[in-house]
Amino acid sequence: MIRRADRPRRPLYDAAQRARRDATPWTLVQGVLAPLQFVVFAVSLGLVLRTLATGEGVQAANASVVIKTLVLYAIMVTGSIWEKAVFGRYLFAPAFYWEDVVSMLVLALHSAYLLALATGALDTTGLMLLALAAYASYAINATQFLFKLRAARLQAAPLPAHGLTPELGR
Repeated sequence: MIRRADRPRRPLYDAAQRARRDATPWTLVQGVLAPLQFVVFAVSLGLVLRTLATGEGVQAANASVVIKTLVLYAIMVTGSIWEKAVFGRYLFAPAFYWEDVVSMLVLALHSAYLLALATGALDTTGLMLLALAAYASYAINATQFLFKLRAARLQAAPLPAHGLTPELGR
């Protein structure tokens, strides 16, 4: 029986997709927006946790979640354009299928926050807990993308002459 780890992995990008990825300006846009989104997330997470712990800074926490959501929308729209440029479809390309599935949850939770904030459907504690749920889903999704980035780098790296895999490398 062949174990999953023993099976050869299908490359994340074929040669044409890699060339399109490297040629599109959307790759740079994603490379700028992803760390920006993480910084906004980290600041906002601190503000949300402060509000939950002390009851203070509600407006700052709410504003930070709104900003985080707007940055999320920007990265999702530009990411869809990137996916179309590289894979020929806006969402759910096989190479990023599960990342896109989780991204839909991330979008839904962030959008639910905006709706609850706008309608007053939740009190401050409810809003902050919803923000934490949205942020937990974002953290999972960001981790997925980091693993994909690592996989792409490992696949692009030439194998050392001594035959070790790139991740072992020593």
